Amino acid sequence: MKVLTYLVVIFSVFAGLEVQAEEKKKSDFIKIIIESNDLMKFNKTSIYAEKGKSYKITLKNVGTLPKAAMGHNLVILNPGTDALKFGTELITKHGATLQNEWKPVKAGKQVLAQTKMIGPSEEDTLKVKFDKVGVYHFLCTFPGHFAQMRGVINVK
Repeated sequence: MKVLTYLVVIFSVFAGLEVQAEEKKKSDFIKIIIESNDLMKFNKTSIYAEKGKSYKITLKNVGTLPKAAMGHNLVILNPGTDALKFGTELITKHGATLQNEWKPVKAGKQVLAQTKMIGPSEEDTLKVKFDKVGVYHFLCTFPGHFAQMRGVINVK
């Protein structure tokens, strides 16, 4: 009977460790922080990532100007979408308006992920997994910002 009890205890310990390992795997994210500022710039314009890995990408607005004048967001585009062309069509084709905080609501599958529009000292975090190798452009969709506020995520 004691042997059976020990086996049950040992099995329970190993089963618990396996569940903990699975939970840890689920919560393992590679963290990336991108800062935006009042000069309409991201502090990172080129990022390297790996296919199949999970990322938490945080946008931090380190500026001081009010959100209505200098808000920022981070929109990651799927491979094959050019950031400059996308930016020029934000209002006319992609439905970005003041009322929806300049989100490209009609962009469909061109957008992989996007943060909310943030003001000074605010931040927002995306959870994203890159399923394809390629170049993912990112930009800010506040009017006119895309001309300077853009970059690439190179996924290998």
